[in-house]
Amino acid sequence: MASGIFAIFDDVAALMDDVAVASKIATRKTAGILGDDLAVNAEKATGFLASRELPVLWAITKGSLLNKLIIVPIALLLTAFLPSAITIILILGGFYLAYEGTEKIFEYLFHRPKKGEEVVEEAEESGPEAEKSKIRSAITTDFILSVEIVIIALGSVIGKSLVVQILTVSVVALLATVGVYGLVGLIVRMDDLGYRLIKYSNEKGAFAKMGYILVKSLPLVIKFLGFVGTIALLLVSGGIFVHNIEYLHHFLDRLPIILRELLAGLAGGIVVLGVVEGVKKLFWRKPRS
Repeated sequence: MASGIFAIFDDVAALMDDVAVASKIATRKTAGILGDDLAVNAEKATGFLASRELPVLWAITKGSLLNKLIIVPIALLLTAFLPSAITIILILGGFYLAYEGTEKIFEYLFHRPKKGEEVVEEAEESGPEAEKSKIRSAITTDFILSVEIVIIALGSVIGKSLVVQILTVSVVALLATVGVYGLVGLIVRMDDLGYRLIKYSNEKGAFAKMGYILVKSLPLVIKFLGFVGTIALLLVSGGIFVHNIEYLHHFLDRLPIILRELLAGLAGGIVVLGVVEGVKKLFWRKPRS
């Protein structure tokens, strides 16, 4: 009886060891997309009132966990029974990400508000409905990025037992959510930490200097993350196109892969943006005054 129990413990330990090794490999393979995920979500989780930053971030985090709960079992089923659907889903998601990135560039270049309009826009975009809209947008983007993370992680354990696949993908999905949104939480509360350091040190000494640096750095960090997040959207989408569309895989293969992915993402975004703007002009015409 005792030997049987020890045999079970031994099997469980061996399984956990396999999962740990597989999770390490999968995490390494998804490191790039996790970095992009961090940049994109940090940019999306900012721009709210200080009192709403953590509640908004928590709402997005819960949405991200729900995304993983939906994606992981579906990805496992599709990989087992309909693997071709994975590619189609990835490409459709890639077009969504490309559209988001290209739209940001388009808005920056052609629809930049005048100084007098910025205050009005800020007031209009700070209400409860605007907050809910931004949360929905962040969760939708997280869903697409989560699909990419889960599929890459799953691809690293193809050939392993079903139990190892399930546990490995679940571990990577959980680490992605906790790690990414934990770091986002630290970023968006940089100024709060800075103010605390300044108050604690009575505005004197090294802690006060560090506090002032944190407070002054936050707007720069947010702008930088906005830029990086936009580029990340194009790179992720372009990577999906280049690696899953045969023609693009060999197109301009003399260019560095990062440039090919950026161009592919931008081209895909321009196509979708053109379609969306065309539909808006056809069906959402403003009534004449």
